[in-house]
Amino acid sequence: MFKTMPLYKLVIIYVLLIFVNCQKNSINKNPYIPDLKFDYDINLNLPEYDNLKFVGGTKIIDRIGYKGVIVFNLNGNNFLAWEASCPNEIPSNCSKTKIEGVIAVCECNENKYSLATGQIILDKTSTKKYFPLVNYGIIKTGNILKISN
Repeated sequence: MFKTMPLYKLVIIYVLLIFVNCQKNSINKNPYIPDLKFDYDINLNLPEYDNLKFVGGTKIIDRIGYKGVIVFNLNGNNFLAWEASCPNEIPSNCSKTKIEGVIAVCECNENKYSLATGQIILDKTSTKKYFPLVNYGIIKTGNILKISN
């Protein structure tokens, strides 16, 4: 097929393939939560983090993130860190989540999100576009959890 095609057509096809493959991926970024940079370590040996020693345990750390960070013990060795700001609301005085077991509940509209996946599990607002909870990086080294974005 390519042997009979003129060289300029091959060059055009090659350039188009490079252009298509080099475009940035379209990331559906949450417009309500700013992209903050932080690094924060917590020591699981400290009494304030005792709840994180158990599967399903949670702790909200208000000192980091936009409205705080929820740390969740997924299975004993794996932890997840989520932004505590409601992902589908314009920030306000009540757009922070509260914890009910393994669920994060938005104080304003009572939307519910799984702390295991970050996905919405109950929508009280009937919006058509859903954002999951914003996830932050977390690494466990011994008894230290390093949370970062």
